Amino acid sequence: MKRTAQLAKLYLVIVAIAGLIYYVLHLGNQLPPPVAVTPATAGMTAHAALPHSTSFIGSIASVLADNGSSPLSKLVLQLIIIIVAASVAGSIFTRLGQPAVVGEMVAGILLGPSLFGLLAPNAFQFVFATPTLGALKLFSQIGVCLFLFVVGMEMDVSHLRKKAEAAVVVSHASIVVPYFLGVILALSLYSHLGQPGVSFVAFALFMGISTSITAFPVLVRILQDRGIFKTPLGSTATTCAAVDDVTAWSILAFVVAIAGASSSGGAVASVILVLAFVAFMLLVIKPGLPRWIGRQALERPNPSKATLAIVITVALVSAWITELIGIHALFGAFLAGIVIPQLAGFRNKLVVRVESITTVLLLPLFFAFTGLRTHIGLLNNSQDMLICLVIIIVATAGKLGGSAVAARLTGLPWRESLQLGALMNTRGLMELIALNIGYDMGILSQRIFTMLVIMALVTTIMTGPLLSLLAGEEEAEESLDPLLSRG
Repeated sequence: MKRTAQLAKLYLVIVAIAGLIYYVLHLGNQLPPPVAVTPATAGMTAHAALPHSTSFIGSIASVLADNGSSPLSKLVLQLIIIIVAASVAGSIFTRLGQPAVVGEMVAGILLGPSLFGLLAPNAFQFVFATPTLGALKLFSQIGVCLFLFVVGMEMDVSHLRKKAEAAVVVSHASIVVPYFLGVILALSLYSHLGQPGVSFVAFALFMGISTSITAFPVLVRILQDRGIFKTPLGSTATTCAAVDDVTAWSILAFVVAIAGASSSGGAVASVILVLAFVAFMLLVIKPGLPRWIGRQALERPNPSKATLAIVITVALVSAWITELIGIHALFGAFLAGIVIPQLAGFRNKLVVRVESITTVLLLPLFFAFTGLRTHIGLLNNSQDMLICLVIIIVATAGKLGGSAVAARLTGLPWRESLQLGALMNTRGLMELIALNIGYDMGILSQRIFTMLVIMALVTTIMTGPLLSLLAGEEEAEESLDPLLSRG
């Protein structure tokens, strides 16, 4: 009884902090709007055609150049370069004790103007010329939709109920506190780094989201690699991250609906449509899908083509509807994953099939496309570097600190609370997805987008070293055993 009262008081404090966010948004609306500046970099242009030659070798070079400029040829070349770079970088970072996805994220940035475009500008513009990026963008978005479909299927709601009280308090503290700090940070960054024509509310809401997201899939991979997935800390972290993920994506859906609406009436309409669709998926599709598919089909060791067609159709229709509503297809794909039946391990059978093609081919395309938008060269003065450092510090203090303090107040020892905070501070791919939504909507400028991408990388990379630092000697040795046994 005493513990429940303590949790209730702590949650009231979290709600009070959330209330302060509204005051900051009201205060920020009084700031002067951003001023348009001349872009620091010109857009990428198509490569120059090779001069025609009457010689045999010149004719061959001309034919190859012409054929190499076709849309299909460019796309295949992009796929080859991206997949090889992601595979190599992922392998290197795995050997360094980091999840492979971190290396793939880094590879995406290195393939962009920050390195490839800087060292070999002609080759960069040949491979990644702006007119050829349309297909790459669409493939990358399909990859992210399938990835979030898998993430939704990996959500175990029954597992969340077991530790509901503590998980909700810790996860919501890990969202509200960094969100509040992100909105406060937006007050000082809006006029300087905001996109011209964007309201403070939209900018501040995305700054809050960018500081409060946890990458649930990356966190689970870190726990598995360190051999602590089934420990009390691993179980608590998984539960908190799952609650965090569902809450953060729900908030992001509403933020997108509000920011994308042309009027307050449109925003209200979008929110009502979102709530209605979520209710329809959970109350109609989720209980009805097992009957429509059939128990025998669900229990088969290998799902039939007809069954896969039904599942993929549900995911695509759900994604299409949320895109129509105005909150992005990603949310529909995520929601579709949640309603997939769990009977006879059906979700696991689907995850194996969908995840392979997604992680090997489509997600690296998303990292590369993000890297093409990330221009570290834009941070060309000490002020920008300082702002980037402040963003990293604020994001870490809010996420790690908010999670750790809340966990300590729920009864965890300080060391485990800090370890939990370090895990919740993992942002990874989920952060990049949110940032790209903000960039596509024209809310985040390229400079602030680049700073937030760097923040996502740094906070993800620091998770492993922080866990090792906070772990005791015996725990550190145990966590290294799985890594050493894999070679």
